[in-house]
Amino acid sequence: MSVHTQNNVHVLVHPLVSHKLAILRAKETPPHHFRQTLHELSWLLAFPALQKLQVTPVEVQTPLESMMAETMCDPKPCLVSILRAGNGLIDGFSQICPEASVGHLGLYRDHETAKPISYYSSLPDKMETRQVILGDPMLATGGSAVMAIETLQSMGVKDIVFACLVAAPEGVAAVHGQFPDVPIVTAALDRELNGMSYILPGLGDAGDRIYGTVRS
Repeated sequence: MSVHTQNNVHVLVHPLVSHKLAILRAKETPPHHFRQTLHELSWLLAFPALQKLQVTPVEVQTPLESMMAETMCDPKPCLVSILRAGNGLIDGFSQICPEASVGHLGLYRDHETAKPISYYSSLPDKMETRQVILGDPMLATGGSAVMAIETLQSMGVKDIVFACLVAAPEGVAAVHGQFPDVPIVTAALDRELNGMSYILPGLGDAGDRIYGTVRS
């Protein structure tokens, strides 16, 4: 698996990533298959998202001899989900890195104004010293991502990676317009937003597709 990097945006390049994205994009994919495929793709996305995981030397006794190895630093990293769709991504990351703490930020996009609204926050202690992987399947306008990063930075967090399945150029510009040092790791950089701020070609509303809900 390779990663194409430009302007601090890291896009996964691999036939398996393309295959799983095709399943997620297809409108006929049912919720249970969508969820499973999202989890599988999140396992692949976890590797570049955790590429700079902080480790420390440790002596390990193998069945044959003693050796120096590396293990995660304390406090362990924190995986932060932007609710509700972010859970689908962060749950997969947590399976790859179960040692990490998990936090949640409740943000949603007002469908009239396309602006983010905050309604919930639950994060572990020592956030200011943790590496944070912030996850949301879609980076559309970037409003929720910007608000989430602002929230984390207000707590003293300095090491943040934003991970998503699909990003729009407008969302990338919004995030990097305020936080150019925050890496964006994604499986796809799509073409644009439509008039309703949905990503094109995109995959629809990730939250609705994960949970099988239909917006009235």
